[in-house]
Amino acid sequence: MFRLDGKVAVVTGGSRGIGRACAEGLAGQGAHVVVTYVRGADEAAKVVAAIQEKGGKAEAIAFDVGDMKAAEDAIADVARRHGRLDILVANAGVAADSLLLRVKEEDFDRVFAVNVKGSLACARGAIKSMMRARTGRVVFLSSVVGEMGNAGQAVYSASKAALLGLTKTLAREYASRNVTVNAITPGFIDTDMTTSIQGDMKEGMLKSIPLGRTGRANEVAAAVVFLCSDEASYITGATLRVNGGMWM
Repeated sequence: MFRLDGKVAVVTGGSRGIGRACAEGLAGQGAHVVVTYVRGADEAAKVVAAIQEKGGKAEAIAFDVGDMKAAEDAIADVARRHGRLDILVANAGVAADSLLLRVKEEDFDRVFAVNVKGSLACARGAIKSMMRARTGRVVFLSSVVGEMGNAGQAVYSASKAALLGLTKTLAREYASRNVTVNAITPGFIDTDMTTSIQGDMKEGMLKSIPLGRTGRANEVAAAVVFLCSDEASYITGATLRVNGGMWM
């Protein structure tokens, strides 16, 4: 089940954390994975090497998803080079945490450029190819805070909430071409982005999670693999929560 043999997948921000887990998970099911990054060429190369060492197929390309034209062109180029593009996992994201009254305009612009415009641009580049093939899978990585909110994350939560609206709209627009569009909202996952959360703050967050622990990146990746598989062909416009019950 959930095999992806012969399919080509792009994972944005695939050099670390959840992105890396998604890239390795998709490759483990047989997909040729294109790992994208903006910085950290060494980390991206390590992901590719790890996949290849296990007999998988992968490559890495660099571009800034915050540059809308560059992102769309890069994704479209993958489809041209491989003759197809079956899967897009729009994972790349940034945060600029601050209380509303301290939010800087440049932080707002950067977060929305990467998290929203970048995801939209990558989807547009991918869906053009998927429409011609009359099949495809798009998965947006949103966040639990896009559903429940979180003090000090006004900009980040707004950007992640925007992805949920984008998911539903694109799902309606391209269902007739057999292109499914879904979102995943991870909760408190052990990644580089959450390592700074320690002490009382971490304990408080753990108390809000019914399962009583943080999540693992590979648990998010498993949900991504499922949504990209043929077994999920009747699921579109959905939000799959991987949050240990933090938000229901």
